[in-house]
This record gives sequence, structure tokens and C-alpha cells, in this order.
Amino acid sequence: MAEERTPRSVEDRQAEERPSDSWIPPSTLPTPDPQEGWVFRWIRTATLGKADNTNVSQKFREGWTPCKEEDHPELQVMTDVGSRFEGNIEIGGLLLCKAPEEEMKKREAYYQKAASQQMESVDHSFMKENDPRMPLLNPERTSRTTFGRG
Repeated sequence: MAEERTPRSVEDRQAEERPSDSWIPPSTLPTPDPQEGWVFRWIRTATLGKADNTNVSQKFREGWTPCKEEDHPELQVMTDVGSRFEGNIEIGGLLLCKAPEEEMKKREAYYQKAASQQMESVDHSFMKENDPRMPLLNPERTSRTTFGRG
């Protein structure tokens, strides 16, 4: 005897979906509320308990400044005990810093230009080995996404 089945049009897929409000473990490093014109970043101040003064000095020269605890009450974190940056937000050897967005765009453009110059240099070095009898393929550094037909 044939089985009684409900038509597909009656079935509801929403009942099978997982709830979207599932619990997610909190991040070790909290994210500050965005502020217009500022970029935030966690700067390494120590590795394995040993101070990294060189890294901190370099980042400060790049334009990063430590964020004050009172400026970010939304974070509600316990900062490192015995921190060298008293009154700032330091967690696990990382110091929350901010920098002007415009300056960081200039920095990003500088490093992007340096990276593209390095890639050009590699390409020129590679292509100088080219021989017309057995040509090298010009390295193509673009990616494409295609979708199947039908």
C-alpha cells in the first residue's frame, strides 16, 4: 500500500533552520565603538612577558596613540596588572591605540605602492630569462569567478 506523504508545497523549511541567536564566545580583545575619523588597532607591547619597546616606539612614530580607559566605557575590561601604560587599555600584552583615518590611508597607499613595485621587479627578473624559442608565460595576477551555465 502507498505511503501517505504531505505535498512539498506544504512543507516549511523554516522549522529545520537553526536559530540565529545562538551563543557565541566573547572575543579576547573587545572592539571599541567606531568613531568618525579614527582607526583603532591593538599594538603589541610584550611577547611572552618580555617588553617589546621597539615595536611600541615604531607604532607611536607611525601616528598611533594609546586610548584612555575613560574614553571607552563600553569596553568594560580589566587591564593588565602592572601595566606600563597606566590609564590606558592593555590586555595580554596588547595596547589599544587609535590613529587618524586619513593618515592610515596614506600609510596603506605607501605600502601598497611598495608591494606593487616589488611584484614588478619580480616580474622583470622572471621575464629577462625569456627565450623566443621557448617563451615563458607572462604571470597573470588577476583572479576571475565564473559560474556554470544552465
